[in-house]
Amino acid sequence: MATNLALQVTVVFTPKARVVQEVQLNLPAGSTVLQALLASGLWAPLAKSNPAVGIWGRKVALDQLVRDQDRIEIYRELTVDPKVARRERFVKQGSKGAGLFAKKRPGAAAGY
Repeated sequence: MATNLALQVTVVFTPKARVVQEVQLNLPAGSTVLQALLASGLWAPLAKSNPAVGIWGRKVALDQLVRDQDRIEIYRELTVDPKVARRERFVKQGSKGAGLFAKKRPGAAAGY
């Protein structure tokens, strides 16, 4: 396999919910995740906070080599603990319409 072939990779970042920034790149073979991030232009404003980075949902180091068709993802910090958010949704919905409690047999006690 020749080492001078170009790799096509995608760098993705979501600065907030429902907003996606996606950059398609052509990089030389042997490029690292950090080189892809710098080429995308998405990394410069985030570098100080040192966010986690992954390829296809798996965390990787910045010196990891990229492969053709990789999707490099920049992860942001969670603003709410998922467990707390679930509890708050459950309280808001009530026990009648959530999960196991949505379908109960007639005459059964709540939660069973």
